[in-house]
Amino acid sequence: MQWLFLSIAIVSEVIATSALKASEGFSRLLPSLVVVTGYAIAFYFLSLTLRTVPVGVAYAIWSGAGVALITLIAWIFLGQSLDAPALIGLALIVAGVVVLNVFSKSVAH
Repeated sequence: MQWLFLSIAIVSEVIATSALKASEGFSRLLPSLVVVTGYAIAFYFLSLTLRTVPVGVAYAIWSGAGVALITLIAWIFLGQSLDAPALIGLALIVAGVVVLNVFSKSVAH
């Protein structure tokens, strides 16, 4: 169940972060509500995750997956270009999350 909670936290954070640009400094109501609601859901489900997953591991997965997903969204929807160093960096982030999940004894399974 902890991985479902963490997944919900990640998706909610990604949705909230994606809406930040559209909120135009919290001057537009609907995107601002998406941001606040998304972050509230993200932190709530992250807190549920922390009942069983160590905070360092949960945060590493949450932030790593979030960075990769936000970058992908920015590339697809906002026209952000990604050069070779950016792609290598993202691959390293994803590799780090995989190593944590597959090989670390710190992760609660």
